[in-house]
Amino acid sequence: MNASRPLILTLKLDGESQTFFDALRERHFPPERNFIPAHVSLFNQLPADLESEILSDVREACRRHEPFPVTVEKLRSLGRGVAYVLRSERLAALRSGLAGGWQSSLGPQDRQKFSPHVTVQNKVPPEEAKRLLAELQRGFEPFAVRAEGLLLWRYLGGPWEPVAEEDFGSSDSEGGG
Repeated sequence: MNASRPLILTLKLDGESQTFFDALRERHFPPERNFIPAHVSLFNQLPADLESEILSDVREACRRHEPFPVTVEKLRSLGRGVAYVLRSERLAALRSGLAGGWQSSLGPQDRQKFSPHVTVQNKVPPEEAKRLLAELQRGFEPFAVRAEGLLLWRYLGGPWEPVAEEDFGSSDSEGGG
């Protein structure tokens, strides 16, 4: 375990949705900055020295939840990028429950209001981002993706290293990671 590298917790999406968002990210994210797959961040900087406690909490949360739908509600400008905005009461409750247990360990970014999204473009000139937003908004209608579990990662200063993958509804006492 590398105690100096923070942990990141993301939502595991169904394969078809993950492929869809990854393809958009591959096409529109600057290649020199595209180190990681498309993702829905739940926590951006969890302390690595609490990895075993965090992993235990993640496994317990996954045992208590079954897979559930999440609505991809709209597109949002990031100024220098574009994101798909997600909405789900169940996702908000799941994240809130985890945050409650980790409150004293959360940094400023993870204490902010939870705003789930998938970034498919970032760090491009604003004009390029505006063009992509307009292109993606043409014909956009809300759609559902499926939340299937949680993914724990270690931040490596750009790339991420997988730490654990836990599926919702998993009764396996050793988890999936």
